Amino acid sequence: MSLLSIILSILLPPLAVFLKHGLGSEFLISLLLTLVGWLPGVIYAFYVNSK
Repeated sequence: MSLLSIILSILLPPLAVFLKHGLGSEFLISLLLTLVGWLPGVIYAFYVNSK
């Protein structure tokens, strides 16, 4: 993961997932988790972007 990806995963998790994986199921899950709570979105963004 690059430094930019790490910063975006913390500040804007759906954007970080979108930049790496595009507009797909990973993005929608990240968006929903971020809307439910910021921390689940951050954890999921780190998980998905580290694959």
